[in-house]
Amino acid sequence: MLWMWIFNPEFGLANALLVRLGLPKLGWFWDPRWAKNTLILMNLWGFGTGMIVFLAALQGVPQELYEAGQLDGAGTWHLFRHVTLPMITPVVFFNLCVGIINTFQVFTAAFIVSDGRGGPANSTLFLVLYLYRNGFEFFRMGYAALIAWILFAIVLLVTLVQFRLARYWVYYEREII
Repeated sequence: MLWMWIFNPEFGLANALLVRLGLPKLGWFWDPRWAKNTLILMNLWGFGTGMIVFLAALQGVPQELYEAGQLDGAGTWHLFRHVTLPMITPVVFFNLCVGIINTFQVFTAAFIVSDGRGGPANSTLFLVLYLYRNGFEFFRMGYAALIAWILFAIVLLVTLVQFRLARYWVYYEREII
């Protein structure tokens, strides 16, 4: 509800900021051209959880690797590219998988801002909201179940492709005996 107030086209905080900058007001959730982009902006706020996981990964990179790189004459960019990034690729992969799966499951925000209808001109009618409407508004449970199975298959396929591609860029540290 707070986001609906911030992005209100008449008295919202976002439009007040745009007017102060000399830019025109936007329709945000109420304009079909901007509704999906506004949901994306709103969901960027939730990226903090992924950042906490990244912070934990960064704290897990051994300092000895940085010291060895500095002794070899590596600069900041080379240390990041050849030490930090390879060591945190499992976390990058995890956040990528979770992010893509969550992208397929957008429901709550779209439901709230569009009163369960899918926004202006169906601009926020995502697959899960479409599934919900068919199952619980139109009572077509069989069709909704089919949509759920198709969604499952798509998410499974995308995840399997990610795991297949991860072999080429994700580094997992192993003990050498």
